[in-house]
Amino acid sequence: MSFILGVDTGGTYTDAVILENEERVIAFSKSLTTHSDLSLGIGSAIKQAINQKNIKPEKISLVSLSTTLATNALVEEQGDRVALIMIGFKDSDLEKHSIFDALSGDPFLVIEGGHNYAGFEKNPLDKIELSSWVSKVTGISAYAVCSQFAVRNPEHELEAAEIIRKLTDKPVSLSHQLSAKLNGPKRALTAILNARLIALIDLLIIKAEYVLENLGILAPLMVVRGDGALISAAQAREKPIETILSGPAASIVGARWLTGENEAIVSDIGGTTTDIAVLMGGKPAIDPRGASVGPYRTMVEAVAMYTFGLGGDSEVKLKLGGLGGDISLGPKRVVPISLAASIEPDLIHQTLDSQLKSETPNDFDARFVRRTMSSKEPILSERDHKVYKRVGNQFSPMSDVVKSRLDLQSVIKLVSMGVAQISALTPSDASHVLGKTNAWNKEAATKAIDLFSRRRGGSGELLASSTEQMAQKIVRQLTEQTSSSILEMAFSEEKVDFGDEPDVLAKHPMTRFGLEGYSDLIKVEVGISKKIVGLGASAPTYYPAVGDKLNCEVILPEYAGVANAIGAVVGKIVMRESGVISSPSEGKYLAHLDGKPVNFKSEKEALKILEEKLTEKSIQKAKEAGAENVTVNIDREIKTANIESRTVFVEATVLVEASGRPRISKS
Repeated sequence: MSFILGVDTGGTYTDAVILENEERVIAFSKSLTTHSDLSLGIGSAIKQAINQKNIKPEKISLVSLSTTLATNALVEEQGDRVALIMIGFKDSDLEKHSIFDALSGDPFLVIEGGHNYAGFEKNPLDKIELSSWVSKVTGISAYAVCSQFAVRNPEHELEAAEIIRKLTDKPVSLSHQLSAKLNGPKRALTAILNARLIALIDLLIIKAEYVLENLGILAPLMVVRGDGALISAAQAREKPIETILSGPAASIVGARWLTGENEAIVSDIGGTTTDIAVLMGGKPAIDPRGASVGPYRTMVEAVAMYTFGLGGDSEVKLKLGGLGGDISLGPKRVVPISLAASIEPDLIHQTLDSQLKSETPNDFDARFVRRTMSSKEPILSERDHKVYKRVGNQFSPMSDVVKSRLDLQSVIKLVSMGVAQISALTPSDASHVLGKTNAWNKEAATKAIDLFSRRRGGSGELLASSTEQMAQKIVRQLTEQTSSSILEMAFSEEKVDFGDEPDVLAKHPMTRFGLEGYSDLIKVEVGISKKIVGLGASAPTYYPAVGDKLNCEVILPEYAGVANAIGAVVGKIVMRESGVISSPSEGKYLAHLDGKPVNFKSEKEALKILEEKLTEKSIQKAKEAGAENVTVNIDREIKTANIESRTVFVEATVLVEASGRPRISKS
């Protein structure tokens, strides 16, 4: 008998699941994610799970971790300050693929260097300017480096990394190690995001390993990659960008394991986001364009996941004017009032009671702010620092902290930096009021909803005439936005071009009429043709109404609330290596693989050597990650052209995939 442990660290909850003999769930638990010290939430969840069945820690033979922390950080535009170095590019190249947006004012340098398409040096690397600039930059957590055509020859990226490491002790993110595809600006964006996430994922893994060691669990630690495959903890720390969509990818694997469905839409609602993907042939569909999270399209291979800033802890906001009702949800996550009152009941209730006595509704009613417990003092401007000093470690009424519009901007900045948290009204609070959940403080949720219902919408009417009516309105809005998100994903994945953007089609009046089964002179019917698998702790609360709205069947499997943690530990280790053979002139074949291009005299010889090297490298990485019984699959894509009635070789891409289940440690 053996036991394997899956752990998922989300924005709100950390889940732990134990499977016996890799076949059935025997224990599971949930604990609040403790952002101030992740080890507390992880430790609590694991201890509860192993204590349920009195499992000896040394009997656990494998541990795997999935997380939404990286995804949430990008959606909420959080992360450490980084520096970007572009080699061989122009300043105008930084305007492509949202590079300036991703930098958010962080420093960058564009210098001479880079290679051409064939992998030969275009200009020498300007090492003097690079060294001088790196020596002057301060307040940086990591560096991102992207050199022109580095996937054809990474020499300048490697030289730049060596210089940076000699001058600093900061980690360096190299674009060619993150993707083997062309498109330098997009690789640069991916390298920036990777650098920004290094500290976050590093800390998560350190905390997880600390917990396992203290509990006496000796099994190896794996981490879920964005495509649902498993990698070692060391590999995840080196390339944290690969863990974006880790939690959602694990949920797809978990959905398949729980339901046995081969074809379905999987929609996973968490505290911060709703993640939607398609299960095809029993496997999650992979996005050939690269993982898309929030506003960013990366070059990371991941499941074709649509991530929307909508969850149980999304902030309920007043929306004046426009279509779609008087309120909206998200994309920012806040601490639900019911949860804040569970943490600090006296302060929250006293403030809410005082605000209810006022006859005039205020924008700051039922809104609080507190610091996150950070080990280091943030680097702030003078104005931001003054506001930060007003924010305590306990929740403070927003009206006590914000004295002007500029102060409010400072609070928004502190939240985006991850050094402050806001508590406000959420769908989770509405669910407490309606009796759909009882995890936290219902009385505080009721007061917060009463305060919000006193406000007036775009028509000038009160938002609601009763607490229950306001709560129902919030839940209906969640149903509406969830349904719209699923429709948008479905329109995006359809092979037919409907002549408009998916988000426009999802909200189109004809779509709305079709969902309601409009039938007069014209009959319009719209719905989702696949089953929807609803995952997440709150899925049973919200998703039956979503199924009714979209005219489709909804499956709510047992253990839907911990599907991510299940998927984290039932997947395979998969390592992919790719290489390219180009032909700069007829009869010349250049193989490109992590180094200077190697010349061959024949296409057959170049393909043979490249496949051998890629196979060796992928198997080695799979074994380093802990795989056993490794199998290999090789795909070739050869491009040719017809010139003067002759077939001429243009380019070949070789992809080698090595996979296997993780080794189970012997106790």
